[in-house]
Amino acid sequence: MPTGKVRFYDSEKGFGFLTKEEGGDVYVRATALPPGVTSLKPGQKVEFGVVEGRKGEQALSVRLVELPPSLSKAQRKSPEQMTVIVEDLIKMLDGLGNSYRRGKHPDAKVATKVASVLRAVADELEL
Repeated sequence: MPTGKVRFYDSEKGFGFLTKEEGGDVYVRATALPPGVTSLKPGQKVEFGVVEGRKGEQALSVRLVELPPSLSKAQRKSPEQMTVIVEDLIKMLDGLGNSYRRGKHPDAKVATKVASVLRAVADELEL
């Protein structure tokens, strides 16, 4: 099975080109992508079958060999930074819990701040 890299892929139009390791470009359609994959990133390493089409070689059954590097993971906070953030979040939630125990809802300013921090921590955890 030939291997190569993605040279170009337009997910809106549903096609692109792969460059074979031994040279030459291969046309690829969205229908050749693995289930659940809707796009390819330039430079991404792939394996694929090849069939001769009317206008040249066309890729079949593309398999992702290497996922593209994730920018979000590269920007991920260190465990030491997350420790401080989580500890501060726990303190904020303790204060919120104490307010509820006294039968009071937090004021809007505090609630907005806690919600914002919770969203940011959730985004960091999902990376």
